[in-house]
Amino acid sequence: MKKYLLASIIVCFLFPGWVLAAPKGKLTIAQGTDLTSLDPARHGTTSEMNYDNAVFDKLYIFDVQGNPVPRLAVSHKMINPTTWEFKLRRGIKFHNGDPVTATDVKFSIEHYLDPKTKSPFASFFKIIKEVKIIDDYTIQVTTDKSDPLLQKRFAFQIFILPSKYVKEKGYEHFLKQPIGCGPFKFVEWVRADRLVLEAYEDYWAGPPLIKTVVFRPIPEDTTRLAELQTGMVDIIVNIPPFLVNQLKGQPGIDVQSVPSGRVILLYINTLAPGPLQDKRVRQALNYAVDKKTIIDKVLMGSGFQMAINVPPYDFGYDPALKPYSYDPEKAKKLLAEAGYKDLKVVLNSPSGRYVMDKQVAEAIAGMYEKVGIKVDFKIREWGDYVKDLLGKKLVDTGLIGSGLVMYDADGRLSLYFIKDSAFCYYADPEIEKWIIEARYSMEDKIRKELYSRISKKIFEEAPFVFLYQQQDHWGVSKKVKDFQARGDELFYLYRVSVEK
Repeated sequence: MKKYLLASIIVCFLFPGWVLAAPKGKLTIAQGTDLTSLDPARHGTTSEMNYDNAVFDKLYIFDVQGNPVPRLAVSHKMINPTTWEFKLRRGIKFHNGDPVTATDVKFSIEHYLDPKTKSPFASFFKIIKEVKIIDDYTIQVTTDKSDPLLQKRFAFQIFILPSKYVKEKGYEHFLKQPIGCGPFKFVEWVRADRLVLEAYEDYWAGPPLIKTVVFRPIPEDTTRLAELQTGMVDIIVNIPPFLVNQLKGQPGIDVQSVPSGRVILLYINTLAPGPLQDKRVRQALNYAVDKKTIIDKVLMGSGFQMAINVPPYDFGYDPALKPYSYDPEKAKKLLAEAGYKDLKVVLNSPSGRYVMDKQVAEAIAGMYEKVGIKVDFKIREWGDYVKDLLGKKLVDTGLIGSGLVMYDADGRLSLYFIKDSAFCYYADPEIEKWIIEARYSMEDKIRKELYSRISKKIFEEAPFVFLYQQQDHWGVSKKVKDFQARGDELFYLYRVSVEK
């Protein structure tokens, strides 16, 4: 299955002029959340990146094994330890007919790095010192220090934007009528209702097989399921685990299950003064949660306990580190030692973003009550929740999913433990020093040793409540051909088709 997907991607690269049938049919996909922006640089969730993958393109993408595969770049080489040269694919056009050149790549990288953009992933690219245009199809990227992960960073982010279009029409116009060079063109976005795309028939690898793609945000699990069963949508995410077996027995529907790269956590705000700055309190919050019961009873086995937020998918994962045990008495003891026997916390949670997120958060709230922690439980609308999270306004704790970033521990660690990152709620100079040291080392052995050291300290400091690695279940109509669920939750619709 994985070999087939990789092979199909390679075929597209080798035969960009392949003559294909005209696009036909409509594909409707139901995700749990809506977009927050039409600019790929300004949002940070996987569900939004599936829109990005359809409308825009990158220098590289990840295959299912986590290897960077060429897209707009055709080759790269290191000129010296801090300078990379990338050759670009020729003949690619944006949806308005403008050619894609080195100017657009330079513009896009600088757009992500511009503080005005407020990209949640800007910290991933701050190592970039300069982007130099050699000719229309060659760029050189200079970094402050050697960076073994630059190619992977580009595979994760930096969607290429149309510099001429943005400059001539203005950025505000782009935010309403975006264009890219991906396989689908933007048609309309009706907030909280639908996002409509149509095939771009001049796509560099040939026209897509589908004429129209519709994304629908449907937060309620049961509503998504009903829409699939009645044929109103063709693909749904986050099937509730207790309904998987029931859905498997229904004609016309396939269930695709895959271990996710997403780790579910409780954020803990250690930036604000108060009890959550005390390590003993944070450890107590971990010991008070019965992860096994949540996985067995709420998720029906669809999860794997985690020690920290780095899963087996990532280079740097430490299998020797074991999860916090369930020990309510130890939790009570730690709270008493810290002087917070009557602790009160706000517990925020989205509904519909992750598999059984609301139900998991409710179970955790109940477990906290059992050890004497009083919980103010709040269900939040996803857009407002993310806005508060990125604005460093999250109150106390909040359920969140740490998604698969670069198939490398640096992706998660730098996102949550580099203090100027938008996602950072815990700052530790020593951990940050080790992350930076690992980031710039060209020796895998040294990087692994550093990641192991970092992981042990993160476990001890408990800046999150570490929960589980998610198991994803997708519902797919049998009319849909060549769609494959991935561990990174991303999908690429270029070779997907729909039968009548």
